[in-house]
Amino acid sequence: MADGIQYIGRFLIILGIIIVAVGGLLLFSGKVPWLGRLPGDIIIQKKNFTFYFPLATSILLSVILTLLFWIIGRR
Repeated sequence: MADGIQYIGRFLIILGIIIVAVGGLLLFSGKVPWLGRLPGDIIIQKKNFTFYFPLATSILLSVILTLLFWIIGRR
């Protein structure tokens, strides 16, 4: 029983750290001029319609997060 509570506590702490990190990224993402404007990001603009799909940015963030989690998981 005590192991389950410790597991839940550890999970909540890790979840909180992840939420803080994502919040920080969202705050500072406007200050990184190339984020969301990489070659390969798809932008289609018409009269009353704009479609934006950050394909290259998504791939770059995926690679960075994969490497980060791989490094953290090696411990």
